[in-house]
Amino acid sequence: MRKDAKGKIHFKIVFVGPSLAGKTTVLQFLHSSVDGLVKGGLTSIADPSGRTVYFDFSPFSATNSVLFDVYTVAGQRRHKNQRKMILRGVDGLLFVADSRPEMSDDNLEASVELREFLGDKIGNEIPLVIVLNKRDLPEVSPREKMLKELGFDGETLAINTIATKGIGIKQAFQAVSREIIMKQVYKTES
Repeated sequence: MRKDAKGKIHFKIVFVGPSLAGKTTVLQFLHSSVDGLVKGGLTSIADPSGRTVYFDFSPFSATNSVLFDVYTVAGQRRHKNQRKMILRGVDGLLFVADSRPEMSDDNLEASVELREFLGDKIGNEIPLVIVLNKRDLPEVSPREKMLKELGFDGETLAINTIATKGIGIKQAFQAVSREIIMKQVYKTES
């Protein structure tokens, strides 16, 4: 949390997870289709194939005095140091997991790396919402299996999503935003 020169409070939300899990698609849907938020520009730094190279960014305002600065990180292994830099000062996390069974190792690698970077702050100081994306595909891993494999405790909120259709996206964003406000402003446990 930081205050800018105009006295507005900024909270930083970062979407993390493996490459091609849907982090950018989630942000694009929020930016283009969710009503009730004032949105700034959408900055996307991608390679010619459309894969995120460094990060995506868009500011969202729920009120005149509260802004959410939302980032995605590049999921490719080679961008580990960039992810670590983008996670500095994070107030809330959306972990976007790919529901395809063949992605379980990549999901696990991303969750292990996140713990390496933020440790016990995850879920305690920094709210976490799990996004189980691509739930519309013909073969997806069972929800309980995915959460167990990711190693997040049973009290972590997990939301099934279909980012390409916007299903569950607004709910996930509202959940992490609410948790940030509760922890940062009201200093309560969720």
